[in-house]
Amino acid sequence: MKSQVIPPAFQRAIASTQPVITAELSPPRGGSVGQVLATAEELRGRVHAINVTDGSRAVMGMSSLAVCRLLLEQHLEPVLQVGCRDRNRIALQADLLGAHALGLRNVLCLTGDPVKAGDQPKARPVFDYEAVRLLRDVNKLNRGLDALGQPLPDGPTALFPGCAADPQSPSWSGLERRLKLKKKAGAQFVQTQMVTSAEALGRFCRELAEPLGLPVLAGVFLLKSGNNARFINRMVPGASIPDKAIARLDGARYPRREGIQMAAEQVATYLDIAQGVHLMAIKAESAIPQILDLAGVSPFRPPAGVGQRNPRPLVAEPH
Repeated sequence: MKSQVIPPAFQRAIASTQPVITAELSPPRGGSVGQVLATAEELRGRVHAINVTDGSRAVMGMSSLAVCRLLLEQHLEPVLQVGCRDRNRIALQADLLGAHALGLRNVLCLTGDPVKAGDQPKARPVFDYEAVRLLRDVNKLNRGLDALGQPLPDGPTALFPGCAADPQSPSWSGLERRLKLKKKAGAQFVQTQMVTSAEALGRFCRELAEPLGLPVLAGVFLLKSGNNARFINRMVPGASIPDKAIARLDGARYPRREGIQMAAEQVATYLDIAQGVHLMAIKAESAIPQILDLAGVSPFRPPAGVGQRNPRPLVAEPH
């Protein structure tokens, strides 16, 4: 009799419609993972999963695949971010198969930031794929087929794919079209870009995501100062932090503390609109528990399957 396969905890949380919290970590720029693992440890019991970025803002960092596996070995649930900028379809498919073999299940499929946004603007971008085509390949692998439609010799993968979206996109029709394509291609959840308007988030959930059956985790970004906000508006594609928020930071006696309070207010508000939130606190991830406390989000007991003392082994799984 074939044993029942229990989905990862993040997938079960999404399916349960309970409030879901995720956070984002950037891989180190060097070969040591001690600091990133210590930072991830501070999030234990506060988030359902931890995203590991893949060359975010076109800045070099350690392989997301490697960091995700190391998180898994520490009994922390990772979300592997996969961008299309730096790899062609062959390499992307290889990484997806490798992720499955390493026990990784959650995958966020992204097109990727433009190279000119990063610190190595002379690098050659690939963009053989974009997010929709990558999602289609994940869907094929999950059906036991390669990109050419040929059967995989060892059966299907068990990846749980998600996508990104910007509820404050200046083109509503473009946002609608892309989200429908991503859903059709196999997306199972949405983690949004930074959202600063509850009204925009509400409209996005109500008119686009909910009719498609896509759970939404709203992006909350920790702003550390008015200058930090202005820098993000200038350097991060699609960022649009309103003047009112910048003025509040500028006028605060302790801007970092004010930024934490602002993020907590967003978390509390957005949890009444979307299924969950996705917290981004670049180089300040240790503030995430404080943000959640201020927002009234209590620590939780990890679901069954998380926190076990035996990481998923590197062995072939039965099909």
